[in-house]
Amino acid sequence: MPDTTLYGVVGLMVVAGVLYLSYSRRTAPSFPLADRSRRTPVETAGTPPRSLTPSLASEKNSQMEDIARPEDVSGYSLPEPTAPIPNRRKPSITVLITNLLPTSRRSSVASPFTSTTTDGEGGSFPPVVNRSKEEIESHGDFPDYAALTGVRLPAPYKEFDIKKALPRPYRPFRWAYHQTMSLTKMEPDWWLELENTYADRIAQRKSLYAQHGKLVLDYLPGTEAACKELMEMCLEFLVARYPHYFTLKDRYTNPVFGNKILDKEFRIKEMHPLHVILENIPEDFAITLQDDQGFYSFRAGVICSSLGWNVGTKIGMKLHEIHKPIPDYKEKMQKSMDRYFTKMPTNKPIQRGSWGLEVGQPLFMPPGDPHEAHRAVQSPSLTLDDVNLRVDWQTLRRLPLSGAIVFNFKAVFTPIQEFRDEPGVPQLVSKVLKEGKKNLMEYKNTWHVEHVVLPALEEWSKEQEEKGLMPEGWEVATLEESPWFRGWKEKWHRQQGF
Repeated sequence: MPDTTLYGVVGLMVVAGVLYLSYSRRTAPSFPLADRSRRTPVETAGTPPRSLTPSLASEKNSQMEDIARPEDVSGYSLPEPTAPIPNRRKPSITVLITNLLPTSRRSSVASPFTSTTTDGEGGSFPPVVNRSKEEIESHGDFPDYAALTGVRLPAPYKEFDIKKALPRPYRPFRWAYHQTMSLTKMEPDWWLELENTYADRIAQRKSLYAQHGKLVLDYLPGTEAACKELMEMCLEFLVARYPHYFTLKDRYTNPVFGNKILDKEFRIKEMHPLHVILENIPEDFAITLQDDQGFYSFRAGVICSSLGWNVGTKIGMKLHEIHKPIPDYKEKMQKSMDRYFTKMPTNKPIQRGSWGLEVGQPLFMPPGDPHEAHRAVQSPSLTLDDVNLRVDWQTLRRLPLSGAIVFNFKAVFTPIQEFRDEPGVPQLVSKVLKEGKKNLMEYKNTWHVEHVVLPALEEWSKEQEEKGLMPEGWEVATLEESPWFRGWKEKWHRQQGF
């Protein structure tokens, strides 16, 4: 059985590397790191996000616009916040001097502890900006991450009701189905997304940790700053996005995070940051850091939605070690991957989705889990009610102080019957299942449900033609609204009672 969630993350990494190779051969205009004119406008539930993948034909252009070009940056450091922040120590002289220099010279001054980085085979790539512990601590608790990253805080989601909330209906299907996956700019309003399963999912995640311990949550020495930084960014997001459910008191002295959904308060400094995340954020995070040889490795994380692997089997591994099973990775991707990671700026987070068809809603499935048996047979007793679409919605972003790059992914389950009234979705999924490239479909591992799903998709496809939802003889292609479908927002709002 494939390592499903891991390969979704791996896919994100691999495409990033491919994009790096492609863009590094092009000449492109340079944009300042904090160019506010290119930032995404404020969006709420009432304003649909800008088109992520307008069409398959424009996918390449969309990616070039949305993904940070290597020419854009020479490092990822941003100026210190200009507004005074209470109860903060003054930044070190190194930081002050660094901010006076052009970005092209910052890495040599701000990285006194960084040796020359190499790819392990005689090549080299630019050093990452590593701040000292003192420099990071000079920012205090909960610094202005919007200023540090160049990514605005989310707009308040006033219409949000946790009892009715549904995840956005992600449908990241593509045709032609091949290895190149669409990466787009992360939407600041939707980095973390809550739904009506919130309380149950948090309870499930805590139960998984109680049962499996370091197989779902672990951290290695040297990750303290990155874990704290990630936790603070997550809590800051929740408070800004859902102010009627979350509060943060005394954030600069002895911060207390209030969670009105769970009716709990958390004294932040009395808990490890990843435990704060575990008990409040229903999403997974994998923290990678660069070593002094230039390699990125998985150093800390809380991951409760992995299928076929777990934190315990991967923590401490370098990217090329995690990617070892991937064909041609060493020959074609290994060098470019760390180069891309080194150049990734803080203000260019990206997102994508991967999908699978599951019996039930398996969230955490370590190797040898009994649920694996479902994938080995086409059960004659299986019904459509048993089958769900699982989408792992993923983001990738750099933290501004520690320099860590963080993978974030959230498992979203949807009953397969939802496809019935979604224009073009049954035709598209049917096409992928029947004609997708053999090795990709073997990895996707949908065979165990196809005997039930394919007849339903074919029936719904004819039904949509008869009702005029789709034109007769439509040539199947990636939907213009991808990763959604035409009319998704109206359906999503209607189901939530807006």
